[in-house]
Amino acid sequence: MQVATKLTNTWTDALNAHQIHGEENPMAVKINPLDDRVVVTPLEAEERTAGGVILPESAKEKPQQGKVVAVGPGRMLKDGSRGQLGVKKGDTVVYGKYSGTDVKVDGKEFKILRESEILAKFA
Repeated sequence: MQVATKLTNTWTDALNAHQIHGEENPMAVKINPLDDRVVVTPLEAEERTAGGVILPESAKEKPQQGKVVAVGPGRMLKDGSRGQLGVKKGDTVVYGKYSGTDVKVDGKEFKILRESEILAKFA
């Protein structure tokens, strides 16, 4: 009976981690980055120019900003400890145009970056 209760509680906890008040939690990610890697959700590209011209999909630039949704435990140092990452979940960061690896999970776009590929974070 205890095994069934533990499984039910684990399943319920997992479900609650992905839902808030019956809605999907946009920050819940099924990706756990390793070492000094960071999972970022790219921000949308601009749809209009400064002059107000609407850009077609093919003319939009790749976004270079995103919100951090998951971080790894840090790089393993020579002494066996983990290095501290300079970014945390929820930070908005700037990265290189062709940095990282693009992945799609459950229809959502993510970018997996090494911490060294992040150029800056907004305060």
